Amino acid sequence: MTTKKLTTSAMIASIAEEGQATIPAPFGHALVELAKNHDDIVGMSADLAAYTDLHIFSREYPERFYQMGMAEQLLMSAAAGMAREGATPFVTTYAVFAARRAYDFICMAIAEEKLNVKIICALPGLTTGYGPSHQATEDIAIFRGMPNMTIIDPCDAIDIQQAVPAIYEHAGPVYMRLLRGKVPVILDRFPDYKFEVGKAKLLVDGHQALIISTGLMTMRAIQARDLLEKEGISVAVLHSPTIKPLDEETICQEAKKRNCLVITAENHTVIGGLGEAVASTLMRNGIHRPFRQVGLPDEFLDAGALPTLHDRYEISARSLASNIASWIKP
Repeated sequence: MTTKKLTTSAMIASIAEEGQATIPAPFGHALVELAKNHDDIVGMSADLAAYTDLHIFSREYPERFYQMGMAEQLLMSAAAGMAREGATPFVTTYAVFAARRAYDFICMAIAEEKLNVKIICALPGLTTGYGPSHQATEDIAIFRGMPNMTIIDPCDAIDIQQAVPAIYEHAGPVYMRLLRGKVPVILDRFPDYKFEVGKAKLLVDGHQALIISTGLMTMRAIQARDLLEKEGISVAVLHSPTIKPLDEETICQEAKKRNCLVITAENHTVIGGLGEAVASTLMRNGIHRPFRQVGLPDEFLDAGALPTLHDRYEISARSLASNIASWIKP
C-alpha cells in the first residue's frame, strides 16, 4: 500500500477528507442572502475579506462594505461606531488578530456596551499550518472571560449557513469561529438538525461513551463514531456549537441518562475551553462520570501540513477513535 506524498507543508489547509462533500464560502453566501432583506447589515474587514469569504458580500453590496486596512483595533472601534448608529456590522479577520491584537477594543467598545457587532474569525485552532502566529488555539479561553460575549463554533458548512441568520437575530455581540473556503458537509446526515444559539443537539445516540463536541471536532466525532461502530463500540455525539452561554441543561440531561465515559472534543487548547466548561458544569450539578478531554496541548504548536498536524496532536478522526477505544477497552 502506498501513501500519497505530501508535496507542500503549511499550504495544505483543507480539513475535508478526500472525496468528502464541501460547500464553497458558506458564510459569504449566507450573509449575502440575509442582507437582501436586512439593509442594516454591513460588512467590514481588516484587509482579509478574500480570506474570510467576505469578498462574496463585498461584490454583491460594495456600498455596504468597508475595507479598514491592516488595523484590527480600528476595525473593532469603527464597527462599534456603526452599531451605535443602527447598523449591524459583520466584522471579519483572523481569530488570532481579534483575540490577541484587538481584545481591549472589543471589550471596551463593543462588549461593555452590548453592541450588536458580529465578529467572524477565520483560522480558529489548528486550521492552518502556519504556526503560532496564525493558530488561534486559545481564542475561546480569551473570549469566555469577556462579559456579554456569545461564542459560536460551527462544525460544518450547514452549521455556518444556519448560524448566520441566527446570530443576526441574537441581540448583542457575537464571536463566531469560521471555517472558510471549501467547507466540509457532515450535518446533511441529520435532516432534523437546526442551529439555535445557546442550544446543544444530540446527533447520534450511544451507551458506552458520550462525546460532547464543538466546531470541526463534531465532524471528527461523527467520523470516529462510524469507525468505532465497526468495532462494536456504541458512542453518542452531542454537538455544542455555542460555547457561551453553554447549554448546561442539555449537557447535564445527556450525561445523567448514561452512566458512562464523558469525552469533550474541541479544536482548541484544553485550557479554558469547552472541556473545562463541561467539567465544571458536571461537577457543580453533582454529576460524577469518568471524564476525558480531547483538545490541543497547552503549548505553541508546530507548523506543517494539516493532516500531519491533526494526527500529531490527536484530533484526527482516526486518532479520536483509537483513543476512545483504548479508554473503553483498556
